[in-house]
Amino acid sequence: MSIQWRKSTHSGGADDQHCVQLGRLAAGGEVGLRDSKDPDGDHLSLSLAEAAGLIQQLKRYQESHA
Repeated sequence: MSIQWRKSTHSGGADDQHCVQLGRLAAGGEVGLRDSKDPDGDHLSLSLAEAAGLIQQLKRYQESHA
């Protein structure tokens, strides 16, 4: 299965130091999270529930630090 990685819409230009990508690892299964600056490196595997929880936590953090 070929993973289609998607870069965060909040990532900046090519020199942005904080870029992440998400990709579906298996149909209905896990989501991968990786550093977009190191596409050949390792990735973190999360369940769909874990990925959704992480995204919600990041949104809350961003809102509280705006």
